[in-house]
Amino acid sequence: MPAAAKERADGTPKRNARPDPRRRAPTPIFGDVRPGAGGRGDHRAIDAPPPEALFPAGDPIDGAPDDYAAALRFLRSYTGSAATLNAYRREIERLLQWAWRIERRRIVSLGRDDIEAFARFAIDPPAAWIGARQTPRFVTRGGETIANPAWRPFVTTTSKAARAAAAGGPARKTKYRPSQAAVRSTFAVVSSFYDFLTEEGLVEFNPVALIRQKSKFLKREASSPVVRRISNLQWEYVIDVAEEKAAADPSVHERTLFVMTCLYAMYLRVSELVADERSTPTMGDFRRDRDGAWWFHVTGKGNKDRTIVVSDAMLEALKRYRRARGLTPLPTPGEATPLLVRSRGDGPISSTRQVRRIVQDCFDAAYEKMSADGLEEDAQDLKAATVHWLRHTGISEDVKTRPREHVRDDAGHASMATTDRYIDSDRRERHGTGRKKAVREG
Repeated sequence: MPAAAKERADGTPKRNARPDPRRRAPTPIFGDVRPGAGGRGDHRAIDAPPPEALFPAGDPIDGAPDDYAAALRFLRSYTGSAATLNAYRREIERLLQWAWRIERRRIVSLGRDDIEAFARFAIDPPAAWIGARQTPRFVTRGGETIANPAWRPFVTTTSKAARAAAAGGPARKTKYRPSQAAVRSTFAVVSSFYDFLTEEGLVEFNPVALIRQKSKFLKREASSPVVRRISNLQWEYVIDVAEEKAAADPSVHERTLFVMTCLYAMYLRVSELVADERSTPTMGDFRRDRDGAWWFHVTGKGNKDRTIVVSDAMLEALKRYRRARGLTPLPTPGEATPLLVRSRGDGPISSTRQVRRIVQDCFDAAYEKMSADGLEEDAQDLKAATVHWLRHTGISEDVKTRPREHVRDDAGHASMATTDRYIDSDRRERHGTGRKKAVREG
């Protein structure tokens, strides 16, 4: 009897049984994201093979090509940002994989109960669908592009501290456990998709809208999540390290010092320092208004433009950096010189990875310096710190002294509620002021 055959209740063989899709890793439906023919800013999802080719021979899903075409139209409406397109593609991919492979259903036939079933699946997917790291969707072998057998729809994430702890030893497998933010993202993207399908006349209503308001999958936080930042003492060591590096090797590390200052003093996200499909940061983005005040103009998250106050200290850091590059102390109007230049060549840095490496080197050196000074316990957070912590640190310090609405506008927060999270963000300092509170005098 063939391996794939099973027996019916009466003992006769049942051939061509479909393998359990939960036990097999699926192949990718959508391709990688890359610049389209229109050049910078024109991104698209690369067409993968037609949906019927993604299923075993003789086992197609009726109407799957129409689902696929609608999904592609939806994704192509988010071509302004590769990051946004990647996030939306990830969620729609998971929905299609579940609907087609697990439920054997078209996405246009799903209702409220089906969406809840998908949510349960996305929160606890089968082990065969989970990968340990991000991998390309397709690979080239023998001149032919094929689905990457290592690709998975879901990927476990490991904290920086855990990766550091495992360095030099065997990697420890972690359970896939999406955060509440990830669950909210799933609902938001799938809801947007069904709004699109409704507008296209492919479905009569959005099934997600019926469950999002009081969903058992979305928990209300009893308190605001802790804002991850480094302490004032840690920051002093970090910036000292950056200054020492700049003094020792100006040709390389004046840029390091400038990067660290920008991230802290202007609350920049790492993506706002590098050239991407949205914009290329230049020296001309520092502009002086008619009152003589300096502002930094940036295109940030969601392709939103904002202006950031340039403090006196930030302006001095800019002058120092420009002098080190052989430029005039202050930018000229419309100056096209890239803000951050690659280590080799004159082009702008276009990879956030390079900036992250610059920051990580400072964190590592600051940790070593603090430990050598007998402050190893105080240095511990630097093992887990990421680039984004510097943005949090800068905002957390400024809300102590600046009007909240000013900090909100500089940070690019959509609402004051986001800024308010930073008012009581430093739990270490808060605990330090309260730990010696007495219950009786003497």
